Amino acid sequence: MKIIVVGAGQVGSTIVEALHSEHDLTVIDTVRERLEPLAYRYDIVTIEANGASRRAIQQAGTSGADLFIACTSRDEVNLVACSFARAEAPRATIVIRTSNVEYIDLWREGRLDVDFAVSSELETARAVARSIGMPSARHTDVFADGQVEIVEFEVPAGADTDVVGRPLREARIPEDSRVLALIRGSSLTLPGGGDTIAVGDRIVVIGSPSAARAWGALLAPGQGKVQDVVVFGGGQVGAAIARRLSEQGIGVRLIEPRLERAREVAEQLPECRVYNATGIDADFLERERIGRAQAAVFAIREDAMNHYAATLARVHGVQFTIAVVHDTVSTEVYELSGVDVTVNPRGVTAEEIVRFAHDPRTQQVAMLEGNRYEVLDITTQPTSEYVGLRFREMPIRGALIGAIVRDGKALFPRSDEVLEAGDRVIVFTERSRVPDVEKVL
Repeated sequence: MKIIVVGAGQVGSTIVEALHSEHDLTVIDTVRERLEPLAYRYDIVTIEANGASRRAIQQAGTSGADLFIACTSRDEVNLVACSFARAEAPRATIVIRTSNVEYIDLWREGRLDVDFAVSSELETARAVARSIGMPSARHTDVFADGQVEIVEFEVPAGADTDVVGRPLREARIPEDSRVLALIRGSSLTLPGGGDTIAVGDRIVVIGSPSAARAWGALLAPGQGKVQDVVVFGGGQVGAAIARRLSEQGIGVRLIEPRLERAREVAEQLPECRVYNATGIDADFLERERIGRAQAAVFAIREDAMNHYAATLARVHGVQFTIAVVHDTVSTEVYELSGVDVTVNPRGVTAEEIVRFAHDPRTQQVAMLEGNRYEVLDITTQPTSEYVGLRFREMPIRGALIGAIVRDGKALFPRSDEVLEAGDRVIVFTERSRVPDVEKVL
């Protein structure tokens, strides 16, 4: 597939990393320092130019492109680039990244001439909301309209011995669920019945929403439903997070240091309590009893300030913390310092975009463990060698099918279940094996 990417920032570079090995990529950006590392590392074509230039769009060979992605941080550049791309390649799939929710609404109404529009702010808010709903998890993804959940847990001391310390074939696994992956140190295995979950492991589980909650209760007993959240930072991301949580009936307090912005957010979100404060004033935290909140989300623009605010909040008693990470390097720093969950807006945005470079039967993609692994939602074709086989008869080949969607209903197949043509399968595999998995299905 020939793919043109406008924007070599963190979203663009994540997309390139995920797609370079299987596709012909050309990247356009105005900053040479962004392009040179990509060209050196991935052997792709780069063009130093403004993506809002028709000449640059033509120079990139857009007329022969299958997929055109405009993902700079500037909406006006993305809109102009997509307009030129539509004129040059009317049959190409056009994808735009935007920070303006109004453009998402225009696209949904059919008034924006692109095939898909994605907002980093909305995707980040959804990811944070999923983590708030499952506070014992490191990472969550939802498939099949919410019928299937992919959850990554870290197994703590005190986890239930019904599932920890015994072979999986003997463990009391919650019904309608399966362990997709067992991560121990730097190694990941696709577990069999003889494998054992140990304290300190990380596991990736697939299951129904009720099964995911059951896993949470087994691995982190006593963690109840979160009803009180403090959001640090009232920018576009923080406001989107606050709105999403409020829509779910969660009480939200938001802290924003800029007076004018605090007033804007208070008007936009009357259901939230908004403070004009820095969030790093110990007297303020004590006076407003911020430490008693069940969870805190840190969406300040600077990673260093986010990190300090999260550390201070933990000192004051906040037990569950989620940090929005702007620089990928910060993720490890956050996690080593005790932040429970990190969410990278660029990563969750790239997840929504890369599926358009997969087989057209792929409806959704999730990327795990630094993009080393993927979860695919893909429909089986009648010619698949797996159709007609029982699940216990299927060769593993470095992939595991955790769920199927048949007639709109999610099923968690047992070993004697038979795969049918037209089933949507949700399958976990290494990223390098994705083309093979798509081919055999």
